[in-house]
Amino acid sequence: MNSNIISYMLKIGAIKFNFEEPFIWTSGIKSPVYCDNRAALSDYNLRSMIRDAYVKIIKDMFPDVEIIAGVATGAIAQGVLVADELNLPFIYVREKKKEYGLTKIIEGHFEKGQKVVILEDLISTGGSSLKAWEVLNDEKMNVLGMVAAFSYNFLETRKKFIEKNYKLYTISTFSMIKDVALEEGYISEEEIMKLDEWYKNIFQ
Repeated sequence: MNSNIISYMLKIGAIKFNFEEPFIWTSGIKSPVYCDNRAALSDYNLRSMIRDAYVKIIKDMFPDVEIIAGVATGAIAQGVLVADELNLPFIYVREKKKEYGLTKIIEGHFEKGQKVVILEDLISTGGSSLKAWEVLNDEKMNVLGMVAAFSYNFLETRKKFIEKNYKLYTISTFSMIKDVALEEGYISEEEIMKLDEWYKNIFQ
């Protein structure tokens, strides 16, 4: 991971810390750190850096990819940028099937058997990421792997991917953010200890 991306995100406030009033995730988990990848889209330099990081991993690890799939909604914008850079088609996977119109859960044109790489913006518990993977599997697509901009890298989440033999690569992780934030003075040694304690007890 290029630490310049994390440094830039900290600088523009796309990564935030709050130890007094933790952020609440969709799952209900309370977290002292929040990674706002959508805010990163507003900055041309940063979104280009993240796009290039996605592209490098895909070229290195999945050179025979035929189509890019974003997980809605967070990975749609970057997914389009990445697909454009790679000169590949793009589709995205909805959280649930559309209730009107064509009632699709996958938007865009694709062919069964196509080699697809999934893009995710953030992975915490991994629920939505794994669900999108299964949707593509159900459509008989050849899922090569997933690339995420950020992952908390929880052991329980990693186990879910390992058990299914799913290949997952991430641009940045919780531990990387801690290191850069401490080095650049965004958090203290005492706050590092609080982060470590929270991380250790997250699924207990």
